[in-house]
Formats: sequence, C-alpha cells, structure tokens
Amino acid sequence: MTKILFICHGNICRSPMAEFLFKALLKSAGLADSCFVESAAVSSEEVGNPIYPPARQCLSRHNVWYDPDKRARQLVRADYDRFDRLICMDASNLRLIRRIIPDDPDGKIQLMMSYAGVARDVADPWYTGDFEKTFQDLQLACRALAGKISATGIIPLR
Repeated sequence: MTKILFICHGNICRSPMAEFLFKALLKSAGLADSCFVESAAVSSEEVGNPIYPPARQCLSRHNVWYDPDKRARQLVRADYDRFDRLICMDASNLRLIRRIIPDDPDGKIQLMMSYAGVARDVADPWYTGDFEKTFQDLQLACRALAGKISATGIIPLR
C-alpha cells in the first residue's frame, strides 16, 4: 500500500481538495485499498480549521465527497517516515517543507503537477479565487498519479 500526503500552505484549499479528489478517483477505479491518503500544511496558520467553504463547494459541484470533519494539520518530521510520497502544490511549499524535513534521501518529496508532466504550480485559489482552475489542475495531476498505481498498489518513485 502506498501512503500519500498532499501538502499545501494552510491545508484548507488545495491539499484537502487533492486528498478527497484522489480518494474518489481511487474508489471509482476499484483501488481504494491501494493507497492511504491524507493532507497537511507547511504552515501552522490554519491548524484546526475546516476545509475552506469555496473549496468544499467546488468539490460538491463535482460530486466529490469530502469529510466535513477534516481539520487542517501541520506537517511534522515524522511524516517523512510515515508516507511514501509527500506531494507539494507549489515551489513555495517545497521551500518551506525543508524547514520541517531538511533532507529527502529517498526522493519522496515531489511537486503535484510533475505527475501530469507539467512544470508549474497548482493554481492557488486563496489568491485567485478560481477554485475551478485549481480543481482542473488537481484532476489532471491526480488522474496521472492514479495511473501510476500498479496491480500491487505501489506507485514507483520515478
């Protein structure tokens, strides 16, 4: 079983959207038991807060179930050992994660859009207000990531 942690700045928009979208894609493909999926933040600003209402509304518009009890949490050093993939939404997240997890000897820390073969960040709706664009970015990358799951449920590192 592959353990995946999606990471964004506050864990109230992009990373929980990725978490629940990816879980929905796995479920629809009959692969729900192949991955353990969570999300976290690189900052402590939103810890304890629920998914941002416009993010919830966007997931609902696309019929993606989310846990209404989901609360933001901050990434901790132990997550590196607990998860096989730590997937960041943007380059800023990648820089900030180094304060918590300074080294990545196993190459577990990656950028979300790299799974879709795109060299850019996931659109940040906190600043743009465009949750639909974020959803489309996440859908593209999550589908590509789900496609990498083999029959054994393991996603190869490279």
